[in-house]
Amino acid sequence: MQHAGPRMTMTTQAVLRVLLTDPDRARYGLELCDLAGMPSGTVYPILARLEQVGWVESRWEDPETHVDAKRPRRRYYRVTSDGAERGREAIAQAYRARRQQVPAWLPGPAGGTP
Repeated sequence: MQHAGPRMTMTTQAVLRVLLTDPDRARYGLELCDLAGMPSGTVYPILARLEQVGWVESRWEDPETHVDAKRPRRRYYRVTSDGAERGREAIAQAYRARRQQVPAWLPGPAGGTP
């Protein structure tokens, strides 16, 4: 089911960017935390929201895998094809919106003359 996209906070964009670096690769939660440079208390709620709107899908690893590795079972997350497309668009739109907020007195293309 498709919903409106999530709020594009900087942290949501950071998690999406990590997922979009290799959209076909499933990554487990703590790996995403490490790659995004954020704590699990920030990343997991973002993943839940992205999954709720259909941009991310998740699955639990096979029970035998974690028993053999003597560690807790991992949940893997992967961006969906729709999520990859919509996520890229949302990140680009958020970037454009930030660029428009640059004060005119700053030099360069977004502001006044260099």
